[in-house]
Amino acid sequence: MTLDILFQDEHLVAVNKPAGLLVHRTYLAKDEEDAVVQRLRDQTGKWVFPVHRLDRGTSGVLIMAFNPEVARLLSTQFAESKTQKTYHCLVRGFCDEAGVIDYPLAKLNEQKGRSRFKIEGTEKDAETRFTRLEQYQLPVAVSRYDSMRLSWVEVRPKQGRKHQIRRHFKHLLNPLVGDSCYGCRHINKVAKSIWPDDFRLMLHASNLQFNHPITGQMMTLKADFSDKIVNILNSLELYKI
Repeated sequence: MTLDILFQDEHLVAVNKPAGLLVHRTYLAKDEEDAVVQRLRDQTGKWVFPVHRLDRGTSGVLIMAFNPEVARLLSTQFAESKTQKTYHCLVRGFCDEAGVIDYPLAKLNEQKGRSRFKIEGTEKDAETRFTRLEQYQLPVAVSRYDSMRLSWVEVRPKQGRKHQIRRHFKHLLNPLVGDSCYGCRHINKVAKSIWPDDFRLMLHASNLQFNHPITGQMMTLKADFSDKIVNILNSLELYKI
């Protein structure tokens, strides 16, 4: 299956990564052969080098470089928070209208067969700004509540810590719908029953701004929502408040 290419020149290529696809092969999924890197090599006929990453369940704008030097220059922009990233997500509950989540994140132990836990002393600054765009209330019982409350949120993380958005909204007690690691199992169970064909991690990297590492041009790349996200949002229109 070919990837949706958002931009390509001799130096880099950007795609709209689909949910469920790895960026590159990893020891955490040793048996998984399919990944963006492999697909792009086949699709472009060129060797590609990862610049940043999106979680497997996250869709949206993803950049790859065609040589190591361009990859290094782009990675530096991400590391120094010189890019502007915009995400959209669906979260549990009615979150604040707008806010800044300033909550340091530590590395997590992720050994297979062991519970995930923080590695003390590895905390790094992490800041996420958000704006609530819509609120929904569905007449569906969730655990001890007689209705399901959800918020559609625009998010701008300053850094790119691992699982930053997912962990930050868990910290707010507004975990993302479809998040199997940090989410609410009650919400996920009900959401999966309502949208059995479209249920997924509701997180999408919708917009990315960066300076082209060779030309210096300001680049703005936008990735459309997947059909699954659109279907869920359309069905939620009936319950907007």
